[in-house]
Amino acid sequence: MKENVKEKQRKGMKRETILLVVTLIITIILLSIFPDKQEAVTTASWKFFIEMILILPAVMVLMGLFAVFVPKDMVVKYLGKTAGIKAVFLGILMGALPTGPLYVAFPMASALLKKGAKISCIITFLSAWACIKIPQEMVELQFLGPRFMAARLVLTTVFVVIMGVSIERLIEWSDKKESKSMGGKDDASI
Repeated sequence: MKENVKEKQRKGMKRETILLVVTLIITIILLSIFPDKQEAVTTASWKFFIEMILILPAVMVLMGLFAVFVPKDMVVKYLGKTAGIKAVFLGILMGALPTGPLYVAFPMASALLKKGAKISCIITFLSAWACIKIPQEMVELQFLGPRFMAARLVLTTVFVVIMGVSIERLIEWSDKKESKSMGGKDDASI
């Protein structure tokens, strides 16, 4: 079992390294073709790198605290399969409250998934983090008016819920199909 996990980690690391090398090669080629863009690319990359260096340590500390202080049974109770549709709306609420870039939400989503949150909750959490934020709604209200803000918020929420539930069903269907095909192969070999 541990060997299987280590093998998956090795494959994942190899895939990530290949992706990084391919990205660097494409970047070098594009910057060779468009040398006038080098300064803009370098400046933007440096700013993004600094932002990540400043934010990620705090995120990792918060993830450690979450892993230690939030029990798995609590996540399963409120965000798991037995929680029903309220888990989806809790995911939206959890995603709408914080501010910050979307890449901060991914470690949190991973931790929630590992502790037993259902897929639809994770999808709605990430989607809400990306497009439904309380501070964003206040700015939208000020500049675009209450009718626009309310219409966008309602439509976004409806489609985020539909997307979360649909993706969860699609993944469950795919898993069932995969387990049936694996079961069929085992039976045929006996």
